[in-house]
Amino acid sequence: MFLRVAAANLLKKLRFPASYASPASTVTTTNELSVKLKLPRWYQTGGHGWRINLRDPCLWIVISGHVAMTLGISANATFAENATTEASSNNDLGDDLVGLRKIEDGSVVSNIHTAKWRVFTDKAREFFQQGKLDEAEKLFLSAIQEAKEGFGEQDPHVASACNNLAEFYRVKRAFDKAEPLYLEAINILEESFGPDDVRVGVAAHNLGQFYLGQKKLEEARVKYERALKVLYLQGKERDAEVLIKDSIRMLEEGGEGESSVCIRRLRYLSQIYMKSHQVAEAEMVQRKILHVMELSKGWNSLATVIAAESLALTLLASGNTKDSKDLLERCLNARKDLLPSDHIQIGANLLHLARVAMLDCGRHKMLDVSKAEAELDMAKNHLHNSIRIARECLRKVSKQKDKLKRYSEPGDSRKEGQAALAILLQSLNTLSSVELEKQELQKIQEGNINLEAQEALLQCISAYKEFVSERSIADTPEIKNEYLSCLKRAQNLLGHKIH
Repeated sequence: MFLRVAAANLLKKLRFPASYASPASTVTTTNELSVKLKLPRWYQTGGHGWRINLRDPCLWIVISGHVAMTLGISANATFAENATTEASSNNDLGDDLVGLRKIEDGSVVSNIHTAKWRVFTDKAREFFQQGKLDEAEKLFLSAIQEAKEGFGEQDPHVASACNNLAEFYRVKRAFDKAEPLYLEAINILEESFGPDDVRVGVAAHNLGQFYLGQKKLEEARVKYERALKVLYLQGKERDAEVLIKDSIRMLEEGGEGESSVCIRRLRYLSQIYMKSHQVAEAEMVQRKILHVMELSKGWNSLATVIAAESLALTLLASGNTKDSKDLLERCLNARKDLLPSDHIQIGANLLHLARVAMLDCGRHKMLDVSKAEAELDMAKNHLHNSIRIARECLRKVSKQKDKLKRYSEPGDSRKEGQAALAILLQSLNTLSSVELEKQELQKIQEGNINLEAQEALLQCISAYKEFVSERSIADTPEIKNEYLSCLKRAQNLLGHKIH
């Protein structure tokens, strides 16, 4: 999107903010995806902040000489202490500065190369805005050379200069010249800050957009996912949300709205929404995914079934048990047609249906005990089948481990075993809840230990020890948490510790 906006305004005067000395640390985007982004520390220098618009096309192509990296990335550069705080519409930020940068001890250093780097960068930006592309290209090239001589071959300022020229070539559609510059910028930033630094993530996003513009969807997917991973590692979920929305919009505008890359982006966006408890927004995205999958693949595809199941679980989280149950039942029927009867996906589907029945029981028990008991019986039946399928799957994994390794992709048997064990523990834990709920409905005295609930919890503990302690199946956080939950509930029920 930024590329198209920049190209459309190529001959127009693109304006930077009039003031950069504002202490603000947030910025609001200007389109329908308006969200507030917290600016990272590297947007602020020397106690001063500056307001930027992440949608400003000029910002995404070239940056004033005081900022070390496109997209507002700064390495060490800071504003001079007596920098002018106002700029006219004809004088952009930095025009009054002459290549000065502050270092940690507060002194100011300058040399001919750093001064030229700033001048060349600013002047190249001006030529670009005026449509004088040949002159701009020469100065961008000179800026790279001066950055290398003034700061060093592997300094982030060189990455900034490379990225600026890469964006310039992207606008000119000189893609063969742009790609090596993007890659060089990423390599320099990785060497300077490490692979998981946010600056590397933003540079990867730039390259992802570059690939997307050329319809290189797989390359774009890899770079976007790297950028999003870095943003998540840095705890910048809102920034990740903006990036992924932009990438989805670009794919849809380019006629790729039904592509696997776009579907992957939409799934990732729904996960972001669920993580931030925006359930209604997640539901809208998942309905969109399911609609696309139904039209493109139909219900004879497991991809459609999985999309429907994701929506069903989101509906369940929002309390819509009716629609959730309808979708889960349709998923179960489709899976029975597409998969073997003892496939672990069927066991997981049954577990989800049991949880829906548990919620419905809670709604009925104050008004109609018979309906509540019927829901519990339904949940119990689903859970027994889920437990049976999970045990059968674990038995196969244990007995045919070598055979599975020989005929399956690497890691298939391990993943299948972990999934089966997780489903088994969750089903047993849920079964204990069903038995305790049934006890409450029947008004049995609380002093009497519920033997069925106790047995389900002890089986859960035993299964964990059998498959994890013997190391036939690797432990995972999900499996560990379910085991600890069963252990705690069993100890509370029995009134003593279990060794």
